[in-house]
Amino acid sequence: MTDAAADRSVPGAARDTGGTASPGRRRGDAHPALRRLARVRPTRRGTALLVVGVVLAALGVLLDLPDVVGLGTAAVLAVLLAWALMGTQRLDAGRGALLVTRELTPNPVVRDQTAAVRLVVGARARTGAAYERLARLRLSEQAAHELAGPHGIRARVTAHPDRIAVSYALTPSRRGRWPLGPLLTTRTDAFGLVRTTQPLGVATKVAVWPRTVELPTRTRVLGEVDRAATGARYASTDDSVLREYVPGDDPRRVHWAGSARQGRLMVRADESAGVRPVTVVLDRSLLPPPVDPRTGVWPTSRGVRTHGEGERAVELAASIAVSFLEAGHPARLVPTGSGPAPVPFAAGARTGRATVLDSTVDLHGHRGAADGERAVLQTVRSLRTSRSQDEVLVAVLGALPEGAVREVAELGVEGTCWALVVADPETRAREAGGPPSTAATVADLRAAGWRVATCPPGTPPDRAWALLAEGVS
Repeated sequence: MTDAAADRSVPGAARDTGGTASPGRRRGDAHPALRRLARVRPTRRGTALLVVGVVLAALGVLLDLPDVVGLGTAAVLAVLLAWALMGTQRLDAGRGALLVTRELTPNPVVRDQTAAVRLVVGARARTGAAYERLARLRLSEQAAHELAGPHGIRARVTAHPDRIAVSYALTPSRRGRWPLGPLLTTRTDAFGLVRTTQPLGVATKVAVWPRTVELPTRTRVLGEVDRAATGARYASTDDSVLREYVPGDDPRRVHWAGSARQGRLMVRADESAGVRPVTVVLDRSLLPPPVDPRTGVWPTSRGVRTHGEGERAVELAASIAVSFLEAGHPARLVPTGSGPAPVPFAAGARTGRATVLDSTVDLHGHRGAADGERAVLQTVRSLRTSRSQDEVLVAVLGALPEGAVREVAELGVEGTCWALVVADPETRAREAGGPPSTAATVADLRAAGWRVATCPPGTPPDRAWALLAEGVS
């Protein structure tokens, strides 16, 4: 975890404090009251007073001076009493209870884009005890490294008598769902004898979307799939009246009254009877496997996809689905192994985009080759039961085992199918030796009527889509 500390005594300053909450978390099995006591530490003043008290008490006993013994004992008791009071007090309870609110804009966040966070610590009730706590409070916001980035967080602090406001920016470096918080508070007692660190509030899970690139879905090579004759219109609750205008729409479809109300050009979706649904399949074997819960790191053994390669595959699949959505097509993104129940189509540029990108947040790879093959077969069976004849299928695949590629290839006889095969450098060296082979996967798909292009790992989405549009192998 990365902390951004906001010191109220120096408004506008910020510093990194490392991972101060980790020891407390490792003692998560202890009683809460014991954990709070264990977090209390004496200050320099408290340490000095404790040492002086012990020395005076010892001298008083040796010299038989009861007054000196009493003075030393009082000093020691003062430190122990402050320790007990600070260790038993809860910041979120009692007359001086404090509350934490955290707002993230925008939410969810797109990878490598900046989001603004506003954190407010305020009094639950306007009492002297709450104001006294706020006056001696120092804040340290915790954020996962995936949210804070390599340089941590730099916060801006604004202090008021009844609240402390902290604002900072996050630039997530990785797609996923990452914790932000809980807030760590550091405070001292009224006499400055002891200091304690306690969490306040709860952690916020921040969803980070992959980046997407606008892709040209209307090209001469791929054809105007949205204008093909498909019979009855594909019904959807989101596109039953209006949808956003995209370049290429007939200007006669513009709904001027709706455009004036929305503040952007809208077209009548009830006239787009030829719009075909699009299914984008993502082979999760292109992603790295789940994080090892014991080490918390991504596996880096030979043959395992790196995180960067996996992110490119997710961005490519998401960009394809979102681009078709923005062009007016009902679309869905289907990761391999997503379950026997068919994934529903999303429609509408705004709601559909959110639905598609939300489905990518928690995606990870398979634990092994066998799991990956089973996931592909499960997805193929689900598509056969839910796929319509006019549906366009776009697949982002890796090199598939012989059994899996045979099942996938058979989908090509049931409708329009395109595939982008991400070539694994290691499988290129094995193509003469046996499966899984990129060349064999491409050959089998083409033989079944698929339009196929290959690209190396890490190819940007716009370049990969251009390869498919141009029919480049």
